[in-house]
This record gives sequence, structure tokens and C-alpha cells, in this order.
Amino acid sequence: MLELLILFVAAFSAAAISGAAGFGGALLLLPLHVKTVGVTHAVPLLTIAQLIGNLSRAGFGFSQIHWKPVVLFLLGAIPLSILGALSFIQLPKDLVMRAIGAVILIFVALKYFDVLKLKGSSILLVMGGGVVGFLSGLVGSAGPLGAAIFLSIGLPPVAYIASEATTALVMHGVKTVVYQKYIVLDRELWFLAALMGSDDAGNVVGQASH
Repeated sequence: MLELLILFVAAFSAAAISGAAGFGGALLLLPLHVKTVGVTHAVPLLTIAQLIGNLSRAGFGFSQIHWKPVVLFLLGAIPLSILGALSFIQLPKDLVMRAIGAVILIFVALKYFDVLKLKGSSILLVMGGGVVGFLSGLVGSAGPLGAAIFLSIGLPPVAYIASEATTALVMHGVKTVVYQKYIVLDRELWFLAALMGSDDAGNVVGQASH
């Protein structure tokens, strides 16, 4: 019960950050998930929670979604997210844990040194989508990179959040199908993911009303 409360509070805090910036919440939650439910279930848990949270973001900004960059991004993201999810299933979990730690440190360093500034193009969207998809499938999230790619094409704030959330929604949906095929996801995990995802969705609703 205490673990559930901790995850719920952590999800609410991470959702507030993610809702304001459009990314970041998943990376904040990932180490806590690994410690609480183990690495095998941490990534699927995070994936389902993000699926729900990004559904709310995409829904509230649906009319402002820019579909061309979304489709270009998903051309690379969908097949590589499948490959990343399959790699997560097949690789030794201690290696996956090291990969998770490395990705978090890399993104923190990139953010700190303000390196994630990209020049928008169709090639960047397709290739960047592939990189984001693979990392998302392998370690659960690559939100800062996906956000940087969509920021590079100069979308207005709501359009940026909704468009990036739409790509994340599709990726997490694909990954959930793959994980569910190879990993036993019991009712408790689905309930916890739904609870955490509703935290995120609630934050989006609250921000939209202001």
C-alpha cells in the first residue's frame, strides 16, 4: 500500500513537470519503477501509463495537431519501437538496467549543456523518429529527444505538445502490444498504470481549464 502511495505521488509530481514542458515525466519515474516493480515490469508499466497520459494531451490539442510531421516521425518510430521492445524482452535485464541509467545520464547532460537544439527537416523527423522509437522500446522513454525534434520545426506550443503526444501515443500503443505478448502483465500492474496515467491526464485537464 505504501509503495502504491509513493508511486501515485511521484506520478502526480512527474505529470506536473511533463504537462508543463511536454516531456520529462517518464524519465523521472523510471528509476522509481525499477526499484518498486523490477526492471522486467518497470518499462511496460511506464509504457501503459504514458499511453494514457499522452492520449489526454493529444485529445485536448487534437484540432491543432500537425499531421505531416507526425506521419513522417512515425515512419521511423513504429518499426524501430517494435525492434526496441523486442530487444528489451530478449536482452539480459542487468544490461537493460545499465542502458536505462546511461540514457538518463545522457539526456541530463544534453539538457544541462543545452545540446538538444536541432534543425528541423523531413529527414530529421524520419531518422529521429527511428532513434526515439528504438530507445523508447528498449528503456521506456526518449521524451527529451522526441520533444527536441518537434521543437525544431517551430510549431506553436499547443500544436507542439499535441503533435508530439500523438507520436508517443502510437509508439506506446505498439510497444504495449509487443510487451503483452511476451510478458505477463497482471491486473495489479494494469491498475497501477491506469492510476498513474490518470494522474497525468488530470494534470492536462487542470492546465487546459486555466
